[in-house]
Amino acid sequence: MANISSLLKSEITRLARKEIRSEVEGLKKAVAHYRSDIAKLKRELAAQEKKIARLGKSTPSAISDTSDDGPKLRFRAAGFASLRKKLGLSAADMGKILNVSLQTIYHWEKGTAKPRASQLVRIAEVRKLGRRGAAAKLADA
Repeated sequence: MANISSLLKSEITRLARKEIRSEVEGLKKAVAHYRSDIAKLKRELAAQEKKIARLGKSTPSAISDTSDDGPKLRFRAAGFASLRKKLGLSAADMGKILNVSLQTIYHWEKGTAKPRASQLVRIAEVRKLGRRGAAAKLADA
C-alpha cells in the first residue's frame, strides 16, 4: 500500500510540474516581450528628451525672431547705463520716461534683470533722443 501511495504521489508531482511548466512558458514569453517593449519605450523617451532639450535651447531665439517683425532690439547693461549718463538723467528720471520704477533701472544697469520686449521698444525710442529731447519727454511724463 505504501508503494502505491508513493507512486501516486510521484505521478501527481510530475503532472503538476508539467502543468506549471506549460503555464510558466507563456508567462516567460510575455515577460520577455514586455521587457523588450519597456526597453524600446525607454530609448524613445531618451530620444524625445534630447529633442526637447535641443528645442529648449533654440526656442527663445526662434520665438523672438518670429514674433518681432521689426528690427531685433538688443540690450546691454553697460550700454544702458552709459545712455542714461549721456542724457544726463538720474535713474528716477529715466524710470519716469520709460514708465518703470527706479529699482527696475538699477536692476537693468547691474545686469540682474533684463527689460521686456515692450520696454526694449521704449528704450530704443529714448536712444534716439538727445539731452533736450529727454528733458522734454521728462517734462511730459
